[in-house]
Amino acid sequence: MQLNQIINLAAHPISEPQFARTCKQQFDEAGVLILKNFLTPAARDAIIEEGHKKQTLAFYTNSGHNVYLTQKDSKFDDKHPCNQWVQSSKGCITDDQIALDSPLRALYDAQQLRLFLASVLGEEILYPYSDTLSSINLHYASEGQELGWHFDNSSFAITLLLQSPQAGGQFEYVPQLRNASQNDMNYSGVSQVLEGKVTAQNITMSAGDLMLFRGRDALHRVTPTQGEITRMLVVLAYNAEPNVALSESARMTFYGRLT
Repeated sequence: MQLNQIINLAAHPISEPQFARTCKQQFDEAGVLILKNFLTPAARDAIIEEGHKKQTLAFYTNSGHNVYLTQKDSKFDDKHPCNQWVQSSKGCITDDQIALDSPLRALYDAQQLRLFLASVLGEEILYPYSDTLSSINLHYASEGQELGWHFDNSSFAITLLLQSPQAGGQFEYVPQLRNASQNDMNYSGVSQVLEGKVTAQNITMSAGDLMLFRGRDALHRVTPTQGEITRMLVVLAYNAEPNVALSESARMTFYGRLT
């Protein structure tokens, strides 16, 4: 597929500087950008078909973690947010399992898209991961599976929703809840979220939508999937520096293998 067969360029003219500037302004102001119907229906359907065919290859995880994705801290009691465990569960197929002729591969590798994303994100250039697993990940969330509250370690995330579940699978976030660059973890604010005392914002996404999100300081989660339809989401992972690999411990945790 050519890029104009994958991206809805009529709605999202990613090569036009003014469009990129408008997207950057929205992203900088809100910390999130949704590009509705970013994929063409034909590309979305082809990727979903590939996802269904390869779902049996997925590595499934069901793990507990705190919102900071760190180990528990014995300095604090069990009710402290560092020591409160939430659950995350999903299946994942990795970059090396995506077909060479997949629309996902053509999309991820397209220089036109990388230049647009770099402009919106405020980066000079974007690079793929140097390991064979991390650049493109396709996630599956079947009934009851969820992504627990957490902050991201990376400064940005790029995702494509392929298939919405019958219910649930709602992306929720609380913006600017901490300031990681100043080591302000805002334990009291996080505790209020975990106790249900704070109303999170919802992001409504439909199949084919692209999302850019700054999750380092925004606490966020995806609620449990409900119903028989599996939620399918693609993560397009780039780096601002070349030759970056996901750590071996992270690869074992997320993928169950190193290569």
